[in-house]
Amino acid sequence: MTKYRNNLPQLSDRLFLTDGGMETTLVFHDGIDLPYFAAFDLMKNEAGVARIRGYYERYLRMALDNNVGFILESPTWRASADWAEKLGYSKAGLVDVNRRAIALMAELRMHYETARAPMVISGNIGPRGDGYRAQNVMTADEAKAYHGEQVRVFRDSEADMVSAFTINYADEAIGIARAVRSADMPAVISFTLETDGNLPTGQTLKSAIEQVDRETGSAPAYYMINCAHPTHFEDALRKGESWISRLRGLRANASKRSHAELDEAKDLDAGNPDELGRQYQALRKMLPQLNVLGGCCGTDHRHVEAISKACLPTAKAA
Repeated sequence: MTKYRNNLPQLSDRLFLTDGGMETTLVFHDGIDLPYFAAFDLMKNEAGVARIRGYYERYLRMALDNNVGFILESPTWRASADWAEKLGYSKAGLVDVNRRAIALMAELRMHYETARAPMVISGNIGPRGDGYRAQNVMTADEAKAYHGEQVRVFRDSEADMVSAFTINYADEAIGIARAVRSADMPAVISFTLETDGNLPTGQTLKSAIEQVDRETGSAPAYYMINCAHPTHFEDALRKGESWISRLRGLRANASKRSHAELDEAKDLDAGNPDELGRQYQALRKMLPQLNVLGGCCGTDHRHVEAISKACLPTAKAA
């Protein structure tokens, strides 16, 4: 049974944390071979499940220590048909791994949630193509059909919502939002941005959000930015325009590198966690509704802890 599907607690003014860069943590810190950055593939055996469980538990303890909410984003960013086929999954196997990923999130919530630290389960969706560039671009209808398969699995699970991350063009976002609305679930759309603050297609963030809202009847519960550094987009958020109020979440990269540079990098640029925390703090002063905070590429528990300390001065160290 779902818990928050009809009343997302992060739509209040309370602070919610989420995790950091799962895939870069697993690859660069834990030394795990992760083909296609597909963390869901670890769910295939007990050792992998234990690894994923341990990854989340560190963040959940941080949320408990700081008495803040937490968004449990399932490790299913790559768990859609095209990526699963590359890894040899059947259709039935793909459905099963998505179900088991949400079941793991529900297990974690059962063990860690408190009244002061509500924990929302989000079925996480990634782009059909590359996260850094718009490839094999779909129409909105094609995107709805493609992503609808994963959305329907989440609908029939304990997921409270669906979040689409690293989306780099508007039509895919529109299709996902329509698919989630058809499933009668809350949707969150998170766009990725280049160093100029625009989507990889060149469309401005303002234009993309306004287009998705216009063509879906404002279906997303809110929007986020992920896989970009604050210095890449902060200027676009200083204008104080009405569309900015639709932004509620941020999962920034640790690195100031461009997507092209990150794609070619052989090392992990972890940036400066304390500096990143201060940048989040400055953004929250500018955008008080920004209350879902975590990290993306290159970030780990150190960055999320620094973000928590900077944005919640009374927070204790994890």
